[in-house]
Formats: sequence, structure tokens, C-alpha cells
Amino acid sequence: MKTIFTENAPKAIGPYSQGVKVGNLLFLSGQIPIDPATGNVVENDINLQTQQVMKNIQAILESEELTLNHIVKSTIFVKDMSQFATINEEYGKALGDHRPARSTVEISRLPKDVLIEIEVIASTEK
Repeated sequence: MKTIFTENAPKAIGPYSQGVKVGNLLFLSGQIPIDPATGNVVENDINLQTQQVMKNIQAILESEELTLNHIVKSTIFVKDMSQFATINEEYGKALGDHRPARSTVEISRLPKDVLIEIEVIASTEK
């Protein structure tokens, strides 16, 4: 087992790591829309927050020489399911033609009162 860390993504805000690699799988902790350069949550806009989350995921994957195309499963946690179409659009833009398995869940509150959190599982096999 290997703990994953990169300065290019937000630091963990609790007793967890950005990710853990076990065998050929990389489990990323849920990413929220924190800009790693400032440590602040990006604007309260679902487009911008989804884009930042995907950038954070990409940065962690790149630290292990992986890309978004290595994602095999994602779970999206949203504060407001009525924003699903917008989230889907931004998520799809980030992934291009890649289509991992996915679940989407509406919840009442997320850390730092953000609008979205995404966790992923990636495989080193392509």
C-alpha cells in the first residue's frame, strides 16, 4: 500500500490522504473545489466548482503518471440534484469520450459547504 500526495491538489483537511494505491488500483479521497494554490474554495458556482474538482482529481492522478482515462469508477456527491445537467456537462467535458462507471448522490451538506464532491477509483491498467 502506498499513500499518495501532491502539492498540485488540495491538502487533506482531516485524518486522511489524497489517495491510496493498492496493487493496480488507486483510490482517491473525495475532492472538493479547493484551489490548491490559494487553499480557498472557488466561487459558489456549480460550473466552476465541478471544473476545479476535476482539475484536483487530474492532478492527483498525474502524480502517479495516470490520466482521467484511468478512472474506472466515480461517485459524485451533490448538494442540489437540480444542477445535475450542469454537473454532467462539466464532468463530460473533462472526461472526453471516456465513460467510467458512476453513481451520483444528493446529500444535505458537504465539507466547507461546497456544492459538489467527487471521489474516484482508477486503475493503472488501461
